[in-house]
Amino acid sequence: MDCPDAASLAEFYSKLLGWTITVRQPDWVLMRNPDGGTGFSFQSEPGYTPPRWPEDSIGQQKMLHVDFVVENLQQAVAHALTCGAVPAPQQFLEGVVVFFDPAGHPFCFFCDPEYLWNEDMEK
Repeated sequence: MDCPDAASLAEFYSKLLGWTITVRQPDWVLMRNPDGGTGFSFQSEPGYTPPRWPEDSIGQQKMLHVDFVVENLQQAVAHALTCGAVPAPQQFLEGVVVFFDPAGHPFCFFCDPEYLWNEDMEK
C-alpha cells in the first residue's frame, strides 16, 4: 500500500489485525498473516495523494479496497475506531461498515462470509 508513512500505516494495521510486522526498512514495511495467506506491504511515497471514495472522475481513484470478515461487527467497529480508523461518511450496505485507514484507503468489515453482494447492490 502506498502511503505517506509506511511505518505508521503498518502500525495501524498491526494493531487492527493483531499481526506482527516482519520486515522494517526506512520506507518499506512488510507484515504477514500469522495464519498464512495474504500479507501486506507498505511503501512511503512522498507525493502520495489519498483516494476519493466513493470514486469520482475528478480525484485520485482508489488503489485498493480490502474486505475483512469479522466475528462480531459491533466489537470490530469499536476496535477499529480505537485503532484510528475513520468511518466513511457514506455507508451503502446493511451489515457492512466502511472505514478509512490513516492514509485514506477504504476498507470494510462484515460478518457473513456468504454475504450476497449483488443482491444488496441491486436494491
